[in-house]
Amino acid sequence: MRIAVCGGTGTVGRHVVRVADERGHDVVVLSRARGVDVAAGPDAAVDAALAGVDVVVDVLSTSTLSAKGAVAFFTATTGRLLAAERRVGVPHHVALSIVGIDGIDASYYAGKLAQERLVAAGGVPHSIVRAAQFHEFAGQIVGRASVGPVTLAPRTLTRPVAAAEVAEHLVAVAENGPVGRAPDLVGPADDTLAAMIRRLSAHEGTRRRVLEVRLPGRYGAGLASGALRGGPDAVRGRLSFDDWLRSAVRAG
Repeated sequence: MRIAVCGGTGTVGRHVVRVADERGHDVVVLSRARGVDVAAGPDAAVDAALAGVDVVVDVLSTSTLSAKGAVAFFTATTGRLLAAERRVGVPHHVALSIVGIDGIDASYYAGKLAQERLVAAGGVPHSIVRAAQFHEFAGQIVGRASVGPVTLAPRTLTRPVAAAEVAEHLVAVAENGPVGRAPDLVGPADDTLAAMIRRLSAHEGTRRRVLEVRLPGRYGAGLASGALRGGPDAVRGRLSFDDWLRSAVRAG
């Protein structure tokens, strides 16, 4: 199977590329680093990259927390991908989204909900895969929301999962053909972002003060509500956050 991975050099994408390659698939990576800018590059370059592809796995992302910015990014990239897929005849589009966001149409999640709606109406057979927040998110927050040894952690109740396990799930969905809404994937245990950051710092031997803050508005309420843990029917990942800290998966 020829699989195109959009965002194939990112947190999840690099694992999708690895898993697909290990399973014997022919992998095409679409990213700005590889010369294909899905957001703003020429249509001809996207069409050429997708020619002969059996399935597109879209794990593109943006760092913005602006609802307007997130909607603009995901609408632009997803719209261009779907248009290219229709032109060259790609038979399956797989999009990665986030569990529990239906009632949180704000900030970054507004963009993911807009993406889901576009995929569902896009005219290409599709699978939407929702996953919980990644274990890797703890380190990302340290990088983005720290002032010296102090990190501000949004109050977040989640059921985190390793990006490598998300990749395994995405490739399995890609192999099995379009299903519309695929099974959700969450981690094996409830956790909070602040507690994850504290354990990450302890594991790395760094002295860090973590201040948990409740963000305002619908976004903050959604983060704290527990909705991001997913539902009872979600598939459970195997690797806990603490096991991930010690694992070769994280090191890799």
